[in-house]
Amino acid sequence: MNLNQVTVPSLDLATAVPFYQKLGLRLIVDALPRYARFECPSGNATFSIHLVEELPNGPGVQVYFECEDLDERVARLRAEGVEFDEAPDDKSWLWREARLKDPDGNQLVLFYAGKNRLYPPWRIGSED
Repeated sequence: MNLNQVTVPSLDLATAVPFYQKLGLRLIVDALPRYARFECPSGNATFSIHLVEELPNGPGVQVYFECEDLDERVARLRAEGVEFDEAPDDKSWLWREARLKDPDGNQLVLFYAGKNRLYPPWRIGSED
């Protein structure tokens, strides 16, 4: 099994699409105003947004995007006016993370974990 895509809700795709393009995702399906799909710059995963009349209640989904150049990317995005809720910070789970919200309030985490993404010291099983 392989993760194909994650889809998040949006009230306004005309605002959300440029935001995700600024993050570095490549628009591959433009079905505005109802749907847009992006290709991640590395790997095979895709990410999409779909129009909703109302955003869900509660904490919602957290979407993690791995960036080898995390600190540089965050600095560039801040210079372009993107606001972060949390600056890059080393976490106890051995990931470096920065947190922000998209225009609809969906929680995004830009992170770098290296080998620890799949093989933290507390992983169950071997590296096979």
